[in-house]
Amino acid sequence: MARIPSAERRADLVAAAVRMIAAHGVDGATTRRIAQEANAPLATLHYCFATKEALFTAVFEYVAGQYRDVLTRNDVRGDVQTSARALLRGVLQWYLANPDLGAAIIELISWARRQEDKQGEMVYNEAFATMRMILEAASTKAGQAIRPDTVDALTYMVSTLSDGFALNWLVFTDRAAAQRQAELTLGALDAWMAVNLDSGPMVQAPEAAPEENLRSLMSWVSGN
Repeated sequence: MARIPSAERRADLVAAAVRMIAAHGVDGATTRRIAQEANAPLATLHYCFATKEALFTAVFEYVAGQYRDVLTRNDVRGDVQTSARALLRGVLQWYLANPDLGAAIIELISWARRQEDKQGEMVYNEAFATMRMILEAASTKAGQAIRPDTVDALTYMVSTLSDGFALNWLVFTDRAAAQRQAELTLGALDAWMAVNLDSGPMVQAPEAAPEENLRSLMSWVSGN
């Protein structure tokens, strides 16, 4: 059997750790389970990562990199409103496509808080920095005069709206409802930008009329 390169083996173990953390939580994601999921000997895991904490550090770095890649892929290079909307839509669709990553992020950040660890902050700080850079570049290119604190607030809004969406998606796992909720979430961002950005609101309308979206929301909440 061909020998698997160390970097590839480490990547396999990190991906397996994400799946096991999503399925069993941090405490249930034992090194034995992770090694079995990666189809690797337990000794190989301990060779690649001296401790479980070292493995989790690599997982945090992987998650931060994935989030950063999603943001940069959705940098549409339009004005601030267009860019912010594209960033939020991209993150929402990423959560829909990668429920294991979303579940693992929540588990890992909760674990890091219990350990008084700052790695959860690292994930968010990297995401904030990437969003801020994209939005500031959009502001400059479009000639929009937007205060730095407003850019920071917009960055926070994108992050908070995506977090709320992700949590609801993980709880209810109803893809059709989640697609409708994505449009409602984008509408909430549009409303905030209409009030807080001098250059005015996005003119792009959601896929459904507001009345239809409201009925969809109430139907989803009531379980119908």
